[in-house]
Amino acid sequence: MRYRRLGRDGPTVSAIGLGCMGLADGYFGTVGAQRATRAVHHALDLGITFFDTADSYGGGAGEERLGAALAGRRDGVVLATKVGLVPDHTGTGTGRVVDGRPAHVLGSAEASLRRLRTDVIDLYQLHRADPLVPIEETVGAMAGLVAAGKVRHIGLCEVGAGQLRLAAAVAPVLSVQSEYSLFERGVETGVLPECERLGAALIAFAPLGKGLLTGRLQAVAGFADGDLRARLPRFGGEHLRHNQRLVATLNEVAGDAGVTPGQLALSHLLHRSRLVVPIPGSTDERHLAENAAATDVAFTPETLQRIEAVLAAAPVSGERYPPGWRLPKA
Repeated sequence: MRYRRLGRDGPTVSAIGLGCMGLADGYFGTVGAQRATRAVHHALDLGITFFDTADSYGGGAGEERLGAALAGRRDGVVLATKVGLVPDHTGTGTGRVVDGRPAHVLGSAEASLRRLRTDVIDLYQLHRADPLVPIEETVGAMAGLVAAGKVRHIGLCEVGAGQLRLAAAVAPVLSVQSEYSLFERGVETGVLPECERLGAALIAFAPLGKGLLTGRLQAVAGFADGDLRARLPRFGGEHLRHNQRLVATLNEVAGDAGVTPGQLALSHLLHRSRLVVPIPGSTDERHLAENAAATDVAFTPETLQRIEAVLAAAPVSGERYPPGWRLPKA
């Protein structure tokens, strides 16, 4: 495992972290508590030191499972969680609504500390910006938690460059978490350059394209109960067939480079910027080891050029989310 600093002024973390949504719920259904604990312990044994969860994962169960798994092994771990999404009881179909009110942030931090079994959260992130609460107010509340010693650093998720600038004017922002992969590169035109200007890390969630970039997804229709990908355009019909053909071409590039398709995708992100830290999520020990080994991959300029040529010739098909799928205000 290789390591890099989280942002310009943050702690040193494993260059590949672990996205922990799957410890409670996620794109692939649910897992048991024992499997979740084994996954965290195996990640630690591989040298992974950066763990990212949220208070909305499994209604708090994700934090509880991560906290339990880290019991006795908290030292040396950089523990990140998120706030700002709450259950949706309005029937919008998203399952979550946004709540960035300062009072909600402060109360949620106390609950997260209890569930995570820790006295300080290393990185506290705003899960989504609340459109009805100025981001400066929300970040101001988060800064209060830093001053109180309950949080070490502040992060944001899925914000634009303008929102990042507004937030950074209130308090130091250590990181921005956004979807970033070979199939989702929108951050490269705005957010990543702003992160580089501010010295903030770019935490890349879904760096394997929600599993599609691993090359393991073979079916063109039908997912198990609870698999959220069944609702995403890129995983349906002709979109999926096109994307699987694109993945097959990328697999050829990976084979010539002597790496797995997943390692190709992760290493590509690591080569984009020293500020990028991917957080693939998995509870499979083989996949965890494969992902961790991606930090040792060294690409030639020719391999990077081939990747860009493949993506330019056949861009990903389908949007990230269904039309109108936006998180409403609580």
